[in-house]
Amino acid sequence: MAASTAPWSKNLAEPKIDESAYVHSFSNLIGDVYVGAKVLIAPGTSIRADEGHPFYIGEATNIQDGVVIHGLEKGRVVGDDGREYSVWIGQQTGITHMALIHGPAYVGDNCFIGFRSTIFNARVGKGCIVMMHALVQDVEIPPGKYVPSGAVITNQEQADRLPDVEEGDRLFADHVIEINEVMLAGYKCAADAACINPIQNELSGSENGSNGKVEEKMSINADIRTQVRSLLNQGYKIGTEYADERRFKTKSWLSGSSIQGKREDQVVGELSAVMAEHPGEYVRFIGIDPNAKRRVLEVIIQRPQDAPAQVGASKTPAPSYSNGQGNHSSSNGSVGSNIEEQVRSLITQGYKIGIEHADKRRFQTKSWLTDSTIETTRVADAVRALEASMAEHTGEYVRLIGIDPHAKRRVLEAIIQRPDDSPEQLSHKTSAPTNKSVSAPSSNGLSAETIDEVRNLLAAGYKIGTEHADKRRFQTKSWHSCSPIESTRESEVIAALLNCMQEHAGEYVRLLGIDPRAKRRVSEKIIQRPGNNSGPSQPAAAPTATPTYNSSNGNGTSSKNATTSKLDPEIVTQVRGLLNQGYKIGTEHADKRRFQTKSWHSCSPIESTRESEVLSALEGCLQEHAGEYVRLIGIDPSVKRRVLETVIQRP
Repeated sequence: MAASTAPWSKNLAEPKIDESAYVHSFSNLIGDVYVGAKVLIAPGTSIRADEGHPFYIGEATNIQDGVVIHGLEKGRVVGDDGREYSVWIGQQTGITHMALIHGPAYVGDNCFIGFRSTIFNARVGKGCIVMMHALVQDVEIPPGKYVPSGAVITNQEQADRLPDVEEGDRLFADHVIEINEVMLAGYKCAADAACINPIQNELSGSENGSNGKVEEKMSINADIRTQVRSLLNQGYKIGTEYADERRFKTKSWLSGSSIQGKREDQVVGELSAVMAEHPGEYVRFIGIDPNAKRRVLEVIIQRPQDAPAQVGASKTPAPSYSNGQGNHSSSNGSVGSNIEEQVRSLITQGYKIGIEHADKRRFQTKSWLTDSTIETTRVADAVRALEASMAEHTGEYVRLIGIDPHAKRRVLEAIIQRPDDSPEQLSHKTSAPTNKSVSAPSSNGLSAETIDEVRNLLAAGYKIGTEHADKRRFQTKSWHSCSPIESTRESEVIAALLNCMQEHAGEYVRLLGIDPRAKRRVSEKIIQRPGNNSGPSQPAAAPTATPTYNSSNGNGTSSKNATTSKLDPEIVTQVRGLLNQGYKIGTEHADKRRFQTKSWHSCSPIESTRESEVLSALEGCLQEHAGEYVRLIGIDPSVKRRVLETVIQRP
């Protein structure tokens, strides 16, 4: 759409506008201006290359309402193509409401210029964020720097001292730009009756089955795009893998075509090509941290029964089958297990779980509301909290968030409920595999919990090791290493674990998760004790028979076993693991009001390091504070810091 021009600009060069760009008719675009592909120029903007020229606006850049771009007659900057410009604005940059870019000025790729900020006679490097009401003049801002709101940066010394951009700043900038991009569809349709009428008809007939199905396919594609965008924004790379049904059962995935694109639309296009290349097979895409060289996300985006157009149909609880008559089909069941596996993988890697929800209007503008953060480190509790949130927000979108508490950034965003879903679907889906793993231990002597832990460690790029000790060495914590396990294939690792357990029958054997880069242990778990006939399968097969947890330790008596049977076996295992590593145990409690404000009170200190006495003290604390929240604390006495916090009782 052509922008209006001033009558005195007839002798000026005409703007060069890419066909895919959108320039609103209420904007002023004058002179020698190049507008790249997929650029949005909103109403009320003034871009005048009448004095200083030329101007360059890079691909996929967002010029919001009220922006002014002008240049002095003298003074130029060198653009990324080596030519001189009065104003250069790079690719995928956001110039927000009422900002002033006055040349000579250079704004690099992936930058954010906040509301009413001014850039004059300055260079802003790639990836910078300039917040609101800031002035940047006569300086060069290094790449990746953060200019706070109201800052006045007028000398180079100030510019060099600016802090780096943090993930929270980048998320805010992306959110502002995404909302403006959503409005682009409205701009394009508002003046087009052929566009607006079908949309109104669709909305009026949204309860019709066929409309619902089309709507769902669109949102499914949006889910994959959201995840791809999130991974790219965090600097992760994208990979693909595929497998036929036989290889899928044995988890022997083959690497697919490498994804070379660095933009969202390029990556999505390459993913679609990989899916088309492998019809009738499983395809999954991988999020890869190039620095740590480990996987941060695995999502199946195609199954043999799917049509290639249904990108990610297996990932969310709302595939196109939900509008038909098969709500309890096998594809829906696999969705629940995927969610539970994602929760388990996040908790195993030390990440926290968050929940967000949005109604249809907020979903379209990506204005999600935070529900809660799940503090627990138990998979079952986390799944129950997810189900509760889904039930509370029936008829809304609910998404699962994986949070790295150290880097304070998101590692995963996955939609687990849509308005057309019933909230009980997740409980049906997740309960079946959970019960299966608890009630049916593997016939090879390893519990389902141990196999899951091995799988999660290998998926995170860690190596597996084993150690053994007789009763005397166990008491002095003098463990011996078993034969090293070099393989990274699950079947070979499990076979090596079984060999170690058979070779050291009648002894303690523990599983180690090892980070090969940091050369440190990330997990220690005892998988065999002298009193067990078939390894650790007994606790998994009979979770109610908690006396096995204490009788195998050799410290307790039958009377003590009777008391510890009140505690969950998983809590007993955690306590034992903490004590074996030399940590101390503490407890805290809080009523509902204090729990919401995270104002915990300490229970009586537990000085003992004997398992039976610690368990007895835990039970005493639970009884003393019945009807309150109680959490277990693992404390490293040498560095005086907490290594574990987990809620073990709720009102």
